Amino acid sequence: MSNPINTLGDDASSLAASVANSTEHAIRSTQRAAQQGIDQMANNLDGARSQTSNALHHLVSDTEALAHRGMDAVRDGAGQLREKSLHVKDATASYIQHEPVKSMLMAAAVGAALMGLVALFSRHHSGHNGR
Repeated sequence: MSNPINTLGDDASSLAASVANSTEHAIRSTQRAAQQGIDQMANNLDGARSQTSNALHHLVSDTEALAHRGMDAVRDGAGQLREKSLHVKDATASYIQHEPVKSMLMAAAVGAALMGLVALFSRHHSGHNGR
């Protein structure tokens, strides 16, 4: 006959082995899940790093293109201003050649007006200093 204590001990030993086996299985499953999570996070970080790098490259490229367009626009504007000033200079020289008396009278009128403004401001300015 079998002893009930031996049977109970065998059952406890079986139960302990089963619990140890289940615990080991749970630990392995947890380790696999953790490793998969870490791998997924690393992949996501690599993707984010790549996207950020691409965005920065596009930003730098767009900024350089904008700077070049701005410099070209300034260069074109300066060239147009130079051409207009040469045209005005030529037109003024031609007018002075063809209308010397009118040119002298206009120059004298502009000079007189400027001198009147200077005198007005100097009187007005000296009046403030005396107060």
